[in-house]
Amino acid sequence: MSAVRALVTGASGQDGSYLVERLLAEGAEVHALVRAADEEQGPFVLPQAVHRHVGDLGDGAGLESVVAEVEPTEVYNLGGLSSVALSWQEPALTAQVSGVAVGHLLKASHDLQERTGRPVHFVQASSAEMFGRTSRVPQDETTPLRPLTPYGAAKAYAHHLVGVYRARGLHACSCILYNHESPRRPEAFVTRKITVGAARIARGLQDELAMGNLDARRDWGWAPDYVAAMVLAQRDDVARDYVIATGVSHSVRDFVAVAFRAAGIEDWERHVTLDPRFARPSDAPELVGDSTRAREVLGWSPTVPFEEVVARMVDHDLALLDQP
Repeated sequence: MSAVRALVTGASGQDGSYLVERLLAEGAEVHALVRAADEEQGPFVLPQAVHRHVGDLGDGAGLESVVAEVEPTEVYNLGGLSSVALSWQEPALTAQVSGVAVGHLLKASHDLQERTGRPVHFVQASSAEMFGRTSRVPQDETTPLRPLTPYGAAKAYAHHLVGVYRARGLHACSCILYNHESPRRPEAFVTRKITVGAARIARGLQDELAMGNLDARRDWGWAPDYVAAMVLAQRDDVARDYVIATGVSHSVRDFVAVAFRAAGIEDWERHVTLDPRFARPSDAPELVGDSTRAREVLGWSPTVPFEEVVARMVDHDLALLDQP
């Protein structure tokens, strides 16, 4: 493989941080789009070896300029507004940074390829939230998109754009990522809220954990596994879309029970309260993915089972609390 020059958006987030570490370990030249605020204090501190480019997904012209300047061989778009709940409060912003921005990045990548005559590979971090109100369980790459949230709608628009530019000759892939977690998941997300709450209750620092819908079912995996899938899709000879999932679903209730058990608490029900403020206006039914294509074409498979994913997060949060 020739030398890789990668441009990563969302590099300071959960997936971006694992991706940056992986690419650097491979010897790639890594460039990251960072917001000015993240330069000073972001959720993940970028290694010094990363070339930083201050910009914003809301600035389309700026995005195209960065691509033209960096001349990447690989573009990974992991940025965007990543909270489904927040997308209800900011639907227009969600459309801009998770949808329209992808159009600018794809156009700039295609223009670069046309100008230089060198191939540019592009990976879009799509989301299972695009499937929304689906009656097909599990979902695969052929499942119709019926988003139920502004987040899912923005991701669906970007997903279709990937197909448009792939038809124009760009090696563009969408990895349709199902829920995936790690200790690097921000506390604003319900999964990390659960593991932090279980850890704090176990240490006597709080008594209750307020939750919304405990019955929603999702397909949860290990974040570094999903990053590995994106790299495999990027490097394959043929550009395709891939569902990246474990194929096993669990309820939020299951997640809570496993988290409390990992923290040493069996009778979790007495610590959990239901608060309608945390319920979403509309929630997708059971989302569970069929990753047959990724397994057969890319040789990808998940490596960490659900219970272990949750336990690793709880262990991390307990360790943080136990620090002197």
